[in-house]
Amino acid sequence: MKELDVVMSRYLEQYYKSASAEDQRQFKSLLEMPDPDLYGLLLGRSEIIDPELARFAQFLRGMSGQTNRES
Repeated sequence: MKELDVVMSRYLEQYYKSASAEDQRQFKSLLEMPDPDLYGLLLGRSEIIDPELARFAQFLRGMSGQTNRES
């Protein structure tokens, strides 16, 4: 899914190196998710129980909105 590639690549290029160890861990765990699950998470269609993952997903959702405005 191209949208996922854009969001994940942007995070990797702009934020990953300076991110906290926890955010780097969250990013890596998201990379292991199947695309449909990750897409649902980034659209806010999936319930997230882990508060740290919810916080990180919210950040990525914000980046996704930036992507849509730039297109």
